[in-house]
Amino acid sequence: QVQVQESGGGFVQAGGSLRLSCTGSGSGLEGLHVGWFRQAPGKEREGVSCICFTRTYSRDSVKDRFRVFRDNNKKTVYLEMNSLQPEDTAIYYCAADRPGLACSSACLGSDGYRTWGQGTQVTVSS
Repeated sequence: QVQVQESGGGFVQAGGSLRLSCTGSGSGLEGLHVGWFRQAPGKEREGVSCICFTRTYSRDSVKDRFRVFRDNNKKTVYLEMNSLQPEDTAIYYCAADRPGLACSSACLGSDGYRTWGQGTQVTVSS
């Protein structure tokens, strides 16, 4: 079973950008559904963006600012985040592998993912 590791979090001022990476072990993430999730203090985890095959989905609050894409050669799925706002502050998690599930916006839900990373902190100051 593939394992994933996030990186790229940090501290940024409002309006800034960050690129998060989710790197898979072994054979990597090619062909797998991969989702990005976040959890802010005191709030429930929510789906941010996901990619299955070449389709991508994002929640409404980020779809004009965030982009998810993959580089199979680097076994990595990226979350490019632009125009960051304080409300984007959270721990961001990568999840991968939803065997047997259809490629749809349902990949924004946490159900079905077999492997999760440890998370990377993103802090946006006002």
